[in-house]
Amino acid sequence: MSPSDRPPVRILIVDDHTLFRRGLTALLLREPGLLVLDDAADASQGIRKAQELQPDVILLDNHLPGVNGVDALPALREAAPLARILMLTVSEDEHDLAAALRGGAAGYLLKTIEGEALAQAITQAMQGDSVVAPEMLSKLVAAFRGSLPDASPTESTPFAAPSSPSPHHAALASLSPRELDILSGIARGASNKEIAREHGIAETTVKIHVQHILRKLDVSSRVHAAVIATENGLL
Repeated sequence: MSPSDRPPVRILIVDDHTLFRRGLTALLLREPGLLVLDDAADASQGIRKAQELQPDVILLDNHLPGVNGVDALPALREAAPLARILMLTVSEDEHDLAAALRGGAAGYLLKTIEGEALAQAITQAMQGDSVVAPEMLSKLVAAFRGSLPDASPTESTPFAAPSSPSPHHAALASLSPRELDILSGIARGASNKEIAREHGIAETTVKIHVQHILRKLDVSSRVHAAVIATENGLL
């Protein structure tokens, strides 16, 4: 089936700002393969519409009146079990990030994201991948390492640190020195542009290296690569 023959990705937007919802709807409708079904101004309305419409993707703001987005995740997942829920928020707080991932969100994106990048993130989420804003990757790593300021030893993060040697040692050994440098940059949350500037190479070259790194590590996203890098002390 060609991309043009596939049914569109059906989206529900949950955000309390009317102008933002309208602007985001107009933006997404310009992207091929995306269809905005409806929008909601708060969590209760979002849960009702999610149950009624059964969207493929829910774009969820965190700062909502009444119940915030993170706290609404369980009810949204129950209302639309097959939907992929992506947080789309202004919050860069690591605790919000950790709570969203613990709550079952498939991704955490910032409202500063470009339209094309948002469409790509939606596509990745539909393919089963986890998507996290590049600016939040270093905070994801902090959550993974259990270094949040008020984290307790028993329930601090959405991840558990491995107690046995990583199974990725062989894959990491196959990376070139340049690829290891770039993987370290990914783990710090650096963008391709920042990595390119740091190493004095073209951004397109970085993209090619990233593709090779993901293939060698047998992962599908920078998030997974960052976690592996952290597990193995590359940060």
